[in-house]
Amino acid sequence: MKDKTFTSTIKNLTTFLKDRLYPFNIKSVLILCGFIIPPVLLFSVIILSWMSSVKVKEVVTNDFNQQQLVLARHTAQQIENSLNLLKKGLSRLSLSPSIQYFEKVSIGNRMEITFSSIREEGLLEIKYIEFVKPLAHILDNSGYHTAKTHPADHLYLKWASDKSNIGNILISDVSSVPIEDNPDNPAFMKESDGELLTMKMVIPVWQVSVDEAHPLATGKFSGAIVFVIDVTALIKKVTKDIRSGKTGYGWVIDKNGTFLYHPEKEFIGKNAFAVRKERKPAISFSRINEIQREKMLKGEMGTSWYISGWHRGKEGEMKKLIAYAPIQLEDNPATLIWSVAIVAPISEVEGAIHDIQSRQFLMEGVVIFTMLLGGFLIISLIVIWSSSLNEEVKKKTSELIKSENQYRLLIENANDIIFTVNRDGNIMSINKAGSTFFKRPKETLTNRNIGEICFNEDSASMQFIAIDEVFNTGKNQQIIYSVIIDDNEYWLSTNFSGLLDEQKNIFAVLAIARDITHIKKMEEQMFYTEKLASVGTLAAGVAHEINNPLAIILGFTDLLLEKTPPDSELSDILKTIEKQGTNAKRVVENLLSFTRFSENKEENVNINENINSVLSVVGNTASLHKITLVKSLSETLPPVKGHAGELQQVFFNIINNAISAMKFGGTLTIVTKHTDPENSVEIKISDTGCGIRKEHRTRIFDPLFTTKKVGEGTGLGLFVSYGIISKHGGNITFDTKIEEESIDTGTTFKITLPAVKQ
Repeated sequence: MKDKTFTSTIKNLTTFLKDRLYPFNIKSVLILCGFIIPPVLLFSVIILSWMSSVKVKEVVTNDFNQQQLVLARHTAQQIENSLNLLKKGLSRLSLSPSIQYFEKVSIGNRMEITFSSIREEGLLEIKYIEFVKPLAHILDNSGYHTAKTHPADHLYLKWASDKSNIGNILISDVSSVPIEDNPDNPAFMKESDGELLTMKMVIPVWQVSVDEAHPLATGKFSGAIVFVIDVTALIKKVTKDIRSGKTGYGWVIDKNGTFLYHPEKEFIGKNAFAVRKERKPAISFSRINEIQREKMLKGEMGTSWYISGWHRGKEGEMKKLIAYAPIQLEDNPATLIWSVAIVAPISEVEGAIHDIQSRQFLMEGVVIFTMLLGGFLIISLIVIWSSSLNEEVKKKTSELIKSENQYRLLIENANDIIFTVNRDGNIMSINKAGSTFFKRPKETLTNRNIGEICFNEDSASMQFIAIDEVFNTGKNQQIIYSVIIDDNEYWLSTNFSGLLDEQKNIFAVLAIARDITHIKKMEEQMFYTEKLASVGTLAAGVAHEINNPLAIILGFTDLLLEKTPPDSELSDILKTIEKQGTNAKRVVENLLSFTRFSENKEENVNINENINSVLSVVGNTASLHKITLVKSLSETLPPVKGHAGELQQVFFNIINNAISAMKFGGTLTIVTKHTDPENSVEIKISDTGCGIRKEHRTRIFDPLFTTKKVGEGTGLGLFVSYGIISKHGGNITFDTKIEEESIDTGTTFKITLPAVKQ
């Protein structure tokens, strides 16, 4: 009985708990899930969304500022390149013997050559200050003139006279100079405040070079050369067209915080710490002042932001992104430094992510509403939302990539060759200018070692050393070297600088190369010009000194020949003396004809008669060399307008060279004809000699260039011939083959002259 009662009690208790407590627990759990879990999930989603938007904004902003930093570094490098060109021009001028020994005849011309070659870099004036006299020789846009020295000139002379400064260049601070609006001098461009920002470069001039007139250097102090440079013009040439994003721009300050360039013209020449406050007193510019003082003026490179009160005509307080890079004027950055800044309003970056944030907030509202319907539906919508958000991120990422490509276009469309290399010298990337210069597709240049392209062993070695130096020291390296492309020599001036990763370690080297071949050619031409001038002066003196003894020798030889039996041995000796004396006289006359300006009157010249006259002179020499002469002279050849003697000199030089090229015999072919459409006379002189080697073909018309042994040639024949044909309005070209190119070797010179109209 007791057992049944106990069992019944347990059963009733179980039923009570099942009917009362279990439904209560399920309901509580549902309420708990309905009121606690959705808010927790909602809060988590809001936090994650906010963190995502902050991260996206941070990434986009940082990427935009990094692109601005690349642009700032490129701008700084371009300005440094312009300054280096000015320094090199100043150094070359100081090493000219015409300047060192104060040759009055050529000093003005020498200054004019330098002025015309680098005036585009902002050069306003060249001043040569004499040490002996208180006199300054000045060359500017108005021409060459002299003036008395100023007190500042004496300070420059005092610095230059110190032997420890030989070869050094003194760079002054930028100063503001009041000027007048002079329409006759376009180099002096008047700013809104009527002042010109100038800088001076000074180099000592010591008599350390030699030439024919001064075979021994005296080592004496001569004076100082001063370059006066328009700083704003130099910088404006590089920075005026800079665009960061849609409206961003660049500005430059010097070490004192003075604006050297700014799109707001009234800022130029003003102190950057004060002029902003004067324009907008209500805005605090403490952050940009701190960036300028603690970063830019100390030569640092980096990115940041600051608050401004205007941007390209728009007024109002706004946040701007800034990237800055130093401009080194000297090897020691602590002495003199400028800084370039690229700025753009942050609204340009915010506009790129505005659509993402708007849609994100809309989706959050939908999520909040759907979360109230149930946990499962909330989770499903979160998954859908996440997928949609990913698609939006991909879409906007694509748009950001397009924006990045715009910055890459800046690199691609640059005139300079821009490429990156790793520590082994392998090219990681290269721009369009580099592909065009090397005449190869980018695909064939990337991942190739610089030693495998167009660089010779010395050029490649110089680059490897510069790359290692950048990786080891972090300092920029500037080198000049040559490359050979399609058998043509080109010269590059390349700056190597390190690229930093997030840990501030150099992971690659950025190289910016500029083609300076035309500058090298100009330097060579200047050298040849000075050398030819010296040869002309020397030739005139030698000719006058030799002509008189030669006349006496030939006169007495002629008298002795009259008194000597014709068939005697003494007669043969006297004839030999007469022949060699005549040859010496001809050499002197040729030398004088090269140095003397001729005012011969033009006449109608019969080309065939000229050629026959020359052949009558060299015919015996050709026969001795076993050379067969083949002539095909047109009988209907019209005359040309010119000077017969000069044209005979051209034919003599080319035929004589052809005979020299056929040392073991051959065939000399001369053809003349008249071409009707152009109404011109064409002369072809061909030989079957050894031909002209590839490395000599681009230089055969250069003055003083010869492949003959010492004493066999002067290197003036083809140079003079080219000048004579050009003066007659004609053209001279050549076609040549050597053994490596063809079995039939030889050279053909083709001369074209305008015929006289019938």
